[in-house]
Formats: sequence, C-alpha cells, structure tokens
Amino acid sequence: MTTYRPLNADAQPSPLVQNANDPIVCATFYHFVEVENPEELQPVWKQFMMDHDVTGTILVTPEGINSTISGEREGVDAVLAMIRSDERFKEMAHKESFTTERPFKKAKVKLKRETIPMNYKADPKKIVGTYVSPQDWNDLISDPDVITIDTRNDYELHLGTFKGAVNPKTKTFKELPQWVAENMDTKKHKKVAMFCTGGIRCEKSTSFMLDQGFEEVYHLDGGILKYLEDVPEEKSMWEGECYVFDDRVAVGHGLKPSLDAVICKKCGHSLIAADIRRASFKDPDCVCPQCGASAAEALRE
Repeated sequence: MTTYRPLNADAQPSPLVQNANDPIVCATFYHFVEVENPEELQPVWKQFMMDHDVTGTILVTPEGINSTISGEREGVDAVLAMIRSDERFKEMAHKESFTTERPFKKAKVKLKRETIPMNYKADPKKIVGTYVSPQDWNDLISDPDVITIDTRNDYELHLGTFKGAVNPKTKTFKELPQWVAENMDTKKHKKVAMFCTGGIRCEKSTSFMLDQGFEEVYHLDGGILKYLEDVPEEKSMWEGECYVFDDRVAVGHGLKPSLDAVICKKCGHSLIAADIRRASFKDPDCVCPQCGASAAEALRE
C-alpha cells in the first residue's frame, strides 16, 4: 500500500476541471505549528484579507491555524502567499474548489485556544497516523481487519459517508475520546482507519489513537474532499454527499455543489432531498426530523 505525507506548499493543488471557469476560489488549509503571537497576527491578517477582497475565517491558535477563505484568484493567492511568507507557515498546503458565488460574507480572523477542540491534548506535531492517498483508500477500508471510523459529527454523516464506516454519533468532536474509550479495544482493533472532511480532525484523532496504544492507525490524506476530487464516481466507495461548513451546504463527486441539501434554519441540521420532500410547504404537518420545526420555520429564506 502506498502512503505519503501531504503535499507541501510548493506543490500546486489540482484544478477541478468542471468548475475551473467559475470566478470564486475557495481555499481550505490548516497547519500545526507553535504560534507564540496569535494576537499580533489577527489585525494584520484581517486587514490584508479586506484589502484583497477575500472573505472567510482564519482561526489562529497557539497550536496552529485552520481556515477556509474565498475570493477571486488574485486575492486568494495574495493571502496564501502572505501567510506562507511567515517562516512558520511556509510548508502549509491548501486545497481548492470553485463556485459562482462567495460562500462567506465577511473577512474574519479569530483567536482560539485550539484549531479544533477535542478534550485531549493530542499533538500532531509529534505523532500522527499514517497518511493514505485517495487512490489507495478503497483497498484499505475494504480490508476486513480494518475498522473505519468517521470522525465527523452525526449531523454531517446524515448527508453521506463511506461504505461500511462506523458512525460514533457524536454531537461534537469533543465527544470522540469518550466514544473511543467505551467502544474501542487496542487488542481487538488492530487496524484503524479514520477520515473527516478535510483532514484536520484526523490529525488530532489519529494522534490521540496512537497515544492510547493503537498500533496501526491510518487516515485519509486530504480528507473526504480530496477523495471526491480525485476518485471517479464509478470507482468510489463514498455514498451520498459531503457536508461543508459554508453556504454550499454539501458537495458531491468532483466537488460539485449539492442541488438538494439545505440547512434547517432553526436547528442547523442538514436536510437531504427526502427530508425536504417530507417538509413540503404544501403539508403543514411535515417537520424537520431533528428539531420538529415546521416547514415554514425549517426552510425559510
């Protein structure tokens, strides 16, 4: 099985041919590195984003950064170059997709304690699981000795997941360590494969699993998004769509924005086509399956 580290910052992300003519670039990136001065970066980075008409959110923490931004090509490239000009972030990789409209309205740079909270001091800078390319992922999760764990939250899995994957049914990523303690065994589960949307949760979750004594821990390099970009639909083991944290709601193979998925405006849960049909405006008795909101409440503009 071929495994590899993520692409470095010098490598160019592969373009999405079917959407490459769309004017708005969405760039996602994260990088684990010690940041001693996050409060100094915040105003400078925010002003730079505004000056280059780039929207989205960058989280700056003592353990690194995590972000999705959007804008026209020139602006997004300028922001990425500015961040990489800092020696600490020069190896930062990023992924791109394209859309016709901006999924974010404002430029935000937020200070947080962690890139993503987990209730465990996992340190991906010291130890992390083995990266598996999208091209090799199917072989890994088809192995009967491998348990495949979706590290995302339950409301995300509602839209789609990999065939045969285990759903921990967590409401937040903070609940994953407890689920592992109650359901996983280092002697029974010799090979563990983990995946998430873009990879950052697996940086922490695989680090955590190795700390707990699990010997063979793998994760999908680039996350679901990279898999959907690289693996043809006819060869894919992905079922459904992938929830994303912006106005697109979800994407499918080739990272095409969903035409069916929406977000309940009351509880924030993702709704698929079947949910929407049940929540038809023509039937006042139909409700959001999660919070019970009426169709008018759940689907209002």
